[in-house]
Amino acid sequence: MITRRGTLGLLAGSTGAVFLPHIRRAGAATTTLRIGWQKNGVIALAKSQGALEALLKDRGIEVKWSEFSSGPPLLEALGAGALDIGPTGDVPPLFAQAAGGNLRYVGTYKAAAGGSAILVQKDSPLKTLEDLKGKKVAFKRGSSAHNVTVKALRKAGLTLSDITPVDLAPPDAAAAFRSGSIDAWSIWDPYFAVAEKEPTTRVLSTAEGIVDPWSYFLANGDFVEANPDLVPLILKELANVGAKAQANIDATAKSLAAITGVPEDVTKVSLTRPGADLGRVSLVPDEAIAYQQALADEFYDLKIVPKKLKVTDIVWRPKAS
Repeated sequence: MITRRGTLGLLAGSTGAVFLPHIRRAGAATTTLRIGWQKNGVIALAKSQGALEALLKDRGIEVKWSEFSSGPPLLEALGAGALDIGPTGDVPPLFAQAAGGNLRYVGTYKAAAGGSAILVQKDSPLKTLEDLKGKKVAFKRGSSAHNVTVKALRKAGLTLSDITPVDLAPPDAAAAFRSGSIDAWSIWDPYFAVAEKEPTTRVLSTAEGIVDPWSYFLANGDFVEANPDLVPLILKELANVGAKAQANIDATAKSLAAITGVPEDVTKVSLTRPGADLGRVSLVPDEAIAYQQALADEFYDLKIVPKKLKVTDIVWRPKAS
């Protein structure tokens, strides 16, 4: 039987160190779709069901998967041409664009805002966001948790300079949180759902009412240019997988539990948070671009990203037929 503490250890074993396919020659139509994925959401379900393999089989396209524990290393690989497409939260694309990565926003999905949180130990003296002042707060720099932390601090009248940020990937942050070497941990599901169930964990604040939970599918620029017809097909299939999963949450929780090693009851918590909808996958709407541009401007003003970004420069949309 896998305990919740054991599950955090299981998740901690996924460091994001993966063997990646070779970088593809620019302009080449693909015979292999290389997907970066994390152990959650609709992309994990699609992988387990072989949905994209079935979709692309008649086109002679093989699907290969590379697992990551967070968005920043996934987008680094994607921007370098070692991956074709993958999902991430809102902040990683900003750093990837600033670094000159060859990538494009191609789709969106929206998670539950309550699926991210800042956690403390149950016996911690920290009771409010204001109490984070002067404390060690762990989050993965350049991840969606970075944004949650910035905006949660702002709500409390604080900035990053008022805390000691500790840059840790989720598996390492989970270990640090258990050991007490950090005061608080900003994290997303399924790590949040697992830690939340621990009797020693207390939720200081969720991200609900603090962030608008846009997430994105990004693709390598050369891949999109050479295979513009594939992206809408992939997104449509992911939306189909998500809609079917959303219609039967009990079965979906069981499936995701088998994929992630996270207990079924914990998985169901993340799937039933207010606003959660696995089928909400689409091309990039204007409101998502506006949100992302505002975030890019904010992070530039705060000197978190090193340059001014124009998000529309790397947004891809299919040409009108």
